[in-house]
Amino acid sequence: MLLTLSALYELNDMTNDEILEIFQKTGGVLKGHFLLTSGRHADTYMQCAKLFVDSECSEKLCSALAQKLKDFKADVVVSPAVGGILMGYEMARQLKLPNIFFERESGKFCLRRGFSLAKGTKVIVVEDVVTTGGSVKEVVAEVHNLGGEVVAVASIVDRSAGKVDFGTKFVSLLSVDIKSYEADECPICSAGEIPLYKPGSRIV
Repeated sequence: MLLTLSALYELNDMTNDEILEIFQKTGGVLKGHFLLTSGRHADTYMQCAKLFVDSECSEKLCSALAQKLKDFKADVVVSPAVGGILMGYEMARQLKLPNIFFERESGKFCLRRGFSLAKGTKVIVVEDVVTTGGSVKEVVAEVHNLGGEVVAVASIVDRSAGKVDFGTKFVSLLSVDIKSYEADECPICSAGEIPLYKPGSRIV
């Protein structure tokens, strides 16, 4: 099931057709049986990592998103590893800001590699795809714990169709409502015809 124009909202200066063309060109819309980061299952997966294989496409999308963030007066762009690292770098480049990322250590997001965040720092948190927003919420909480201020959250794809609340402004290029299921309620599992995949690896 390819995303239809009716499933998208005009949130930027690029047209929906232009955005869809980039996703189709890079193979960024996948069909199958997917395990999402949230633990839910879905038959459609927005693979933004494929966008960043093509530097021209990723630059174009991040530039469009940056235009919607330029008035937030941030000091730094931060992202959760691993999925948000490439996007964080390109967004920081477009916004002409420094870029750092949070990594998990003992299951908790933290700053490593000499990265630091001073109290009062204004932060934009970016993630390639948001479904439940769990990873982003953890990063937002850690920014607050360090005394920073999250002025905006941004993503290329909002799979929640605007339902996720980060307690601050949330900006995305595509807002879509792709149905997902709890693992024990997944009709794809019940049919037993399509193996479950976590993007990038097969779940045995």
